Amino acid sequence: MRKTIRVVMIDDNEAVLSSVKKYFKENEIIEIVGTYKDGKEGLEYLKEQKEEYDLVLLDILLPRIDGIKILEEMRKSNISKKVIVLSSFKDDYTIKKIQKLGAEYYLLKPVELEVLEGRIEEIFKEKIEVKKENNLSVEIEVSTILHDLGIPSHVKGYRYIREGIMLLYTGEEANRLITKEIYPEIATKYQTTATRVERAIRHAIEISWIRGDIKLMEKIFGNSVDFERSRPTNSEFLTTIADRIKLKRKEYIG
Repeated sequence: MRKTIRVVMIDDNEAVLSSVKKYFKENEIIEIVGTYKDGKEGLEYLKEQKEEYDLVLLDILLPRIDGIKILEEMRKSNISKKVIVLSSFKDDYTIKKIQKLGAEYYLLKPVELEVLEGRIEEIFKEKIEVKKENNLSVEIEVSTILHDLGIPSHVKGYRYIREGIMLLYTGEEANRLITKEIYPEIATKYQTTATRVERAIRHAIEISWIRGDIKLMEKIFGNSVDFERSRPTNSEFLTTIADRIKLKRKEYIG
């Protein structure tokens, strides 16, 4: 799933890199897309992959090229990405130098990861709010469709279907595997198993076919609904609704 804030970290401390990656692994908004322990290698990535990241977490003391040199090179190359500097240096000269070079924050090590997360969210506050608003709008649309299809909101399958549709809608991959990717992700979130997720979704679809509006089903699922009211598979159900919402929103934007 494409996340809102993609972060590159350049720091020669393996323990720091590991702890940051672990902390943000399950974050729904922030993603660590690259880590470098060597200043020169990190700078090469920043120059060559400008479209692949939004924020740089940067140490000062680095092998071959230090953090200040990286900031200078970023400015020369017109790389206007956000930067947070993490350093053990406390002298005023270094701090002022980094501020002049455009860093958003200067955080002294050791840094509480909750504080770092808060600073990142503060920098990208507007971007995060837009994503949350868009996702909320889609969630409302999904909930409305499921309600109209006759699926009661109190059954577990309702929540799992809604979550699955949202994962398919927001995912970068056009064809995510329902059984191998979507079910396990839903199961992890709701602390259950993929098998139970699958069964609950199947049960909810069966309820829909008993209680739902056949005309709406035909409109949404087309050939998946015949005169015997044959049910679509779980995968067909999730992907069809997700694709329908994607197309509808593309038409609206276009």
